Amino acid sequence: MKLLHLDSSILADNSVTRELSAVVADTLRQRHANVETSYRDLAASPIAHLSGEIVGTRFAPEADWTPLQRSEAALSDQLIEEFIAADVLVIGAPMYNFSIPTQLKSWIDRVAAAGRTFKYTETGPVGLVPNKKVVVVSARGGVHSGEQGSLMDFQEDYLVKVLGFLGVSDVEIIRAEAIGMGPDKRATSIHLAKEAVAKLAL
Repeated sequence: MKLLHLDSSILADNSVTRELSAVVADTLRQRHANVETSYRDLAASPIAHLSGEIVGTRFAPEADWTPLQRSEAALSDQLIEEFIAADVLVIGAPMYNFSIPTQLKSWIDRVAAAGRTFKYTETGPVGLVPNKKVVVVSARGGVHSGEQGSLMDFQEDYLVKVLGFLGVSDVEIIRAEAIGMGPDKRATSIHLAKEAVAKLAL
């Protein structure tokens, strides 16, 4: 089994998603023998945001690519191959300003590749990366799971939809909310999230 573990929080040891994503990954390794893990810390080693020069490889012959285009194309290929090869993805994805960290968005922009992970047909888009399980570890300073709070949620819903666009339908959310609403609520939320991890079908 191949596990791809991504963290995107900028908070290092103070990160709730890092703590919980590690619990998910450890639980998977405890339940299965021979888990091959690939880990990317998208905050410590950020992927460059797409630029005109980077996407310019689509419009120029490889012989004319700049050194940066060559290195970034190679990185994109590596990220796509890691994503395709993984049986399970664990994604640490905190909510920043109602959405995901830009570091995680950069990863998505690389792996969402026409002809590699999705394609357009006469009847619409088709995801090319099925048969994967994804566990999204979500943390929010406030509460966004209720009807009112969900109106400001462009984090979990976005991730579920973009993964579905690529063909991934098996997505589970491990959520810790109210992290910024006092130490008691923070501790309770983390405890409940860890209990939810124990119940995951991994």
